[in-house]
Amino acid sequence: MHETLIGTKANISIRKTPRHVKSSSNQTILKLSIIIPCYNEAGTIAIILDKVIDTVLVNEIEKEIIIINDCSKDDTDLIIQEYIEDNPNAPIRYFKHNVNKGKGSAVHTGLKEATGDFVLIQDADLEYDPKEYNLLLEPIISGHADIVYGSRFMGGHPHRILFFWHTLGNKMLTFISNVFTNMNLTDAHTCYKLMRLSTIRSFSLLEKRFAFDSELNVKISRISGLRVYEVGISYYGRTFAEGKKIRLRDAFRSIYCILKYTIFSRSKPFFESAPAKVSNL
Repeated sequence: MHETLIGTKANISIRKTPRHVKSSSNQTILKLSIIIPCYNEAGTIAIILDKVIDTVLVNEIEKEIIIINDCSKDDTDLIIQEYIEDNPNAPIRYFKHNVNKGKGSAVHTGLKEATGDFVLIQDADLEYDPKEYNLLLEPIISGHADIVYGSRFMGGHPHRILFFWHTLGNKMLTFISNVFTNMNLTDAHTCYKLMRLSTIRSFSLLEKRFAFDSELNVKISRISGLRVYEVGISYYGRTFAEGKKIRLRDAFRSIYCILKYTIFSRSKPFFESAPAKVSNL
């Protein structure tokens, strides 16, 4: 890039950027697939769908909303069916597991059905705010990142004050994950991970429950050249009385999976385990 200065005697051309410096190339995203796994979320599923639909993405990016009902025992299915009937133009695709297999399994189903350029997982509760999708998209669109994590532990966004031990445990899990993956994440187990669909489909993903995140972190760390960024997001956490599902056993399983996929296990075919039967509505 040159800038020409016009003087009294001659035009002087000044190069602003050295020849060897390459500027970041912008990435074009036409469609974002938003995968929403849900289990017993009758009280929040309609609200989160409203928020997702109302969110306007930058650059007029199209949204594809994929809901996977992991065999809920409450009225989640009824509410989703009614929501789709009341909003026939909403870009929603709905799938149901015939048996409960876990969040990871629901995400597997969503990834198989997704058709977008990029994919993002959205929990069916109200802990994460869809209005912040554009925060995650910005490093991708500007050409700086291949994967963007939404960190609950950085930035100046609202963060509900809840349990000390839960927060400490989350940070310890992140520390352990970083030790074995050699990444310096601040929130390894955040729900918000934005990446190209072809990238996540290239991984061997086997975990069917909450340890899905631990496995994914390990698989991401193994791919040389992937540019991983974090952006600060809000976190409107809920208590166990309000429906929070993750338990101490999930933390132990996450640690086990970090060790399993970094030390004891090698890559296997993508989605090697047979998925639960699903019905497309």
